[in-house]
Amino acid sequence: MEAASLAMSGARVLVVEDEADIRRFVRLALVSEGLDVAEAASVQRGLIDAGTRPPDLVVLDLGLPDADGVDFIREFRAWSSVPILVLSARAGEAEKVRALDAGADDYLVKPFGAAELLARARAHLRRRQQVAGAGDALVSFGDVTLDRAHRRVHRGGQLVHLTPIEYRLLALLTARPDRVLTHRHLLQELWGPSHADDAHYLRVHMGNLRKKIEHLPSRPRWLVTEIGVGYRFVSETT
Repeated sequence: MEAASLAMSGARVLVVEDEADIRRFVRLALVSEGLDVAEAASVQRGLIDAGTRPPDLVVLDLGLPDADGVDFIREFRAWSSVPILVLSARAGEAEKVRALDAGADDYLVKPFGAAELLARARAHLRRRQQVAGAGDALVSFGDVTLDRAHRRVHRGGQLVHLTPIEYRLLALLTARPDRVLTHRHLLQELWGPSHADDAHYLRVHMGNLRKKIEHLPSRPRWLVTEIGVGYRFVSETT
């Protein structure tokens, strides 16, 4: 917990939310962890604030008075890679996919608890701190080591034989720890645009990869499913 607090302390979070009660709840939760919190109640105000005082994390509602939150995501992504955590009452899979495909990193459905909000914030702030190391040659989690330089994976010191697709799937997910990657994004990266709707391909390969990586493939610790949306690699410190 001490390390997590250090990861949070001093970081700047921009909360873009038009409902004053929710904005206050989010601000109090984040401030309790030592974060510097700025607030905006509209897309325009949020973009101005983000441009003048760059945040380390954006917490964003989708239903804003002057525009849709997805418009914020698209414009913000044109010049910033800072993590975006969406908070929204829109629970449908299509809405989640739309926001994530636009460039959001995560999606939390209202109502939510302070503990979950802070856990997500910690994960994304930690990822931002470590982003320079995201392309490191070695990635380790649990008893698994991914050696990017030699395209090898070991588990418990033993070489794991992955197919080329399984290796690329693992490499894609581990390169963006704690971020949801949509089915469409993964399919396009693995097989190209013509396979963007073939989610069953992905399920088969993910199932096989989990059998080789996870101790309990039916209850994965590292390669988790965001139902109807995509997959996420959960970092060891989440």
